[in-house]
Amino acid sequence: MIARISGILMHKQPAQVVVDVHGVAYEIEISFNSFCQLPAEGDTAVLHTHFVVREDAQLLFGFSQLEERSLFRILIKVNGVGPKLALAILSGMDAHAFCYCVQHQDSATLVKIPGVGKKTAERLVLELGDKLASWQTGDNGGGQSGVIKPTLSTVSAQSEAESALVALGYKPVQAAKAVTAAIRSAPHGSCEDLIRLSLKGMI
Repeated sequence: MIARISGILMHKQPAQVVVDVHGVAYEIEISFNSFCQLPAEGDTAVLHTHFVVREDAQLLFGFSQLEERSLFRILIKVNGVGPKLALAILSGMDAHAFCYCVQHQDSATLVKIPGVGKKTAERLVLELGDKLASWQTGDNGGGQSGVIKPTLSTVSAQSEAESALVALGYKPVQAAKAVTAAIRSAPHGSCEDLIRLSLKGMI
């Protein structure tokens, strides 16, 4: 089991990063929430990981916070929820928001996440209600204050934000509309800012 990766962040995008550890480059799939907490490319990144071995692939999933990895591991135990869908759920909303939806049986909001259908949303609420009742999250002071935001023009940020939302499973038209609305709220926002506002607006 690979539980933690620490190395030089060679490349990052909302759904995936590449981290160099003493000459060995690890391709790691991440949630958008973890992406927002990454340092700049070229700096040292630390990710808590979950290693999945399948017949056709070996996949490494990374998380900036232990709490998010903990929730990921709870999600993949739900019938019909695999690692990819679990990561999509954690990209669609943060851990606190997800727990709130489950505890308040708000399956209607969960359905808005790409890949989550009505039956899956209802199953999440049903199976995780008791499990998440005593589960707590905490940012351990990590917050967003330590995020290093890239300097991008508004046009570039808009384009990258739309591409990121499409990569997360949203339709191009839906992504463009959401990012346009986000720009009205944050005209000079970074790519991460626009994605975060877009996701909030769609949920």
